[in-house]
Amino acid sequence: MNCELLATCSALGYLEGDSYHKEPDCLESVKDLIRYLRHEDDTRDVRQQLGDSQIVQNDLLPIIVQYRQDKTLFDACIRLMVNLTQPAMLCFGKIPDDPVFRQHFMQVTSHLQAYKEAFASEKVFGILSETLYNLLQLDWEQRQDEDNLLIERILLLVRNVLHVPADPCEEKKVDDDASVHDRVLWAVHMSGFDDLVKFLASAQSEQQWSMHVLEIISLMFRDQTPEALVSAGHARSAEEKQRDAQELEALRQKEQAEKRSRTLQRGTRHSRFGGSFVVQGLKAIGEKDVIYHRNLNNFKCYTHDLGKAVRRVPKRNRQAQDCRDKRRSALNVRLFLREFCVDFLENCYNRLMYLVKESLIREQTQQHDETYYLWALSFFMAFNRGNGFHADLVSETMSVRTFHFIERNITNYYEMLLTDRKEATSWSRRMHLALKAYQELLLTVNEMDRSADEGIRQSSNVIKSNIFYLMEYREIFLTLLRKYDETKQPHSYLKDLVESTHLFLRMLERFCKGRKNLIVQRKKVRRKKSQGQKKQPAQESSSEVLEETWKIVEEELRATEFQVSASLTESIVPFDAASETPLEEQRTEAMVRVQDALLARLGPEALALLRAAREVWPDGDVFGSSDVEPEEELDLLKQIFQANLPRPPPETIAEDDDEGAELEEEELESVQLSEKEFNILDFIKRFANPSIVRSYLLLLKSYSKNTPHTNHCVARMLHRLAVDLKMDALLFQLSVFHLFNKILNDPAADAYKVQ
Repeated sequence: MNCELLATCSALGYLEGDSYHKEPDCLESVKDLIRYLRHEDDTRDVRQQLGDSQIVQNDLLPIIVQYRQDKTLFDACIRLMVNLTQPAMLCFGKIPDDPVFRQHFMQVTSHLQAYKEAFASEKVFGILSETLYNLLQLDWEQRQDEDNLLIERILLLVRNVLHVPADPCEEKKVDDDASVHDRVLWAVHMSGFDDLVKFLASAQSEQQWSMHVLEIISLMFRDQTPEALVSAGHARSAEEKQRDAQELEALRQKEQAEKRSRTLQRGTRHSRFGGSFVVQGLKAIGEKDVIYHRNLNNFKCYTHDLGKAVRRVPKRNRQAQDCRDKRRSALNVRLFLREFCVDFLENCYNRLMYLVKESLIREQTQQHDETYYLWALSFFMAFNRGNGFHADLVSETMSVRTFHFIERNITNYYEMLLTDRKEATSWSRRMHLALKAYQELLLTVNEMDRSADEGIRQSSNVIKSNIFYLMEYREIFLTLLRKYDETKQPHSYLKDLVESTHLFLRMLERFCKGRKNLIVQRKKVRRKKSQGQKKQPAQESSSEVLEETWKIVEEELRATEFQVSASLTESIVPFDAASETPLEEQRTEAMVRVQDALLARLGPEALALLRAAREVWPDGDVFGSSDVEPEEELDLLKQIFQANLPRPPPETIAEDDDEGAELEEEELESVQLSEKEFNILDFIKRFANPSIVRSYLLLLKSYSKNTPHTNHCVARMLHRLAVDLKMDALLFQLSVFHLFNKILNDPAADAYKVQ
């Protein structure tokens, strides 16, 4: 350790038993350490040296406990601990790829884990809670800038401590056992700090701390699931017992099947020689049949790859890994967290989520802070559904505006997933979080449909009318399924995506049932085509057809004696004063319109358009002079008919929902909105896409690990495609038949069926 830094640490004081004795220059030494941290190098050497000396455990925490009345020293120690406990990811920017820097990263993380264990003390959190309580008692006119700064630092310190990850090597805890994180949470509860967090979330005068509060709450519940908290302290329901019985039955059947398989492989008689057999009809490398040197009962597992070295899969092609599994905390921790959730939903949720949403919209937060909002939405709405469902407790996040916010974030995360390949894993996790929030919104709307309150059901219908009408909400799952990439998005993401799609289609089918005409929005996209795709109308016709067309037009004009009806004259307008198109270009467009009318054999319309254009552009006699004779008008029309006029590139209107056709950016001209009558079968046909079917079959391959509901969602979609739409040819693939055969021959397959 650096001698100067060591001397500074020793100048703080010393711990004797439970009593700490500070040195006279203790405050100056703390300030010196803050200054040293400001100038540390890229390896975070000062931070590592202070961690090796255990300065937080042996000096800083005893100082704030014993000398809390010394406000200046207390503030300096809090400031130093906020710096020392900041996440390693924040110190290094990312997990380093270089082995040397990776070692420094791991060393800083190990020091943080030691700090967290030291903070698992009711005495420490009691001091922090008491200090924060006294500061919050001050009115806004009495509160100084230093007081607000100390409030923020205390919140940041607690946030940093809760953020420290668990050490899997040291904390080999089973479910219902207290981990370090559980002990910190228990200290938070016993000190009353959780009540202060709820006060900050609900107080009108403390709204500037809303983002800090939401971060702390999300870190408190990071190892929890809503379902585990809802059932904490309650007897198991019949549904839970049935689910556990199904899991045990599946394990029992699988174990029995493995025992039978091992019995068959051993055979009835021991032999040291397996024998050799010729497999007729299966050729080896040469022209002769394969010679098999093992027991016959193993032949069904024979492949030509047997005995070969396993081919290494490139890193870019490996399947994305799921996040770590959730663990169940100690019962007393789950009980207090459950009560926290109930109080938070009743008193704080709507107000806090409103404040955070406004900050996000106005971009008053830091980068990626919207992930805390998405997590809180999905977690607390799921807890509300499981704990009796009260729609008024989550009314702030139940709106079309929230659907739009999440849909926009999903789109942004997917674009960043494609462009920022180095951080693809992080963007994939954020995208999964946004998908979970969208799924929870749908589940809550579905729950509102079953409410006994007519007003709640009416609100649900209003929300469904909007999300089914607008195309971006209606087709989000089509896009996500089509774009699924197993190398970037984990198996759990696909599971949630398939279950969300199943729920959305069920809700859509119920909504369409009983409605004769459901009108939805669609988009028409105008695309430019290349010049060679379509020739000019005057060029693509033969000379004989052009001559015949002109004769018909000439005869029609002579028959009407060059007279045009008044209604036709009034309806034709060759000039648009409100258009931004220059006057010269509008004159050319008017001449093209005259030519198009002649090509369409509409003589009177062409003549009316010519006369209207003459009144708008009298100069130059482009459309004839003011005293032109009828025969001269006929000659002028013939000249226009035969002229090779400059035309703009032809545009085609393509509906945006044509089998998922993607438009290149340079071809995009404009987007027009229109309405059409919705057909549920036409919408489901769009799921008959090879990439979508492939995603479903990828999930079906892990049928033995899936829940019965997940398998039901996959089977229902395949049934829709193969039976309802009669598109079973989509499943005519050898790998699909092999998978179905494996499921049918699985002795434990009955346990995976939905009861």
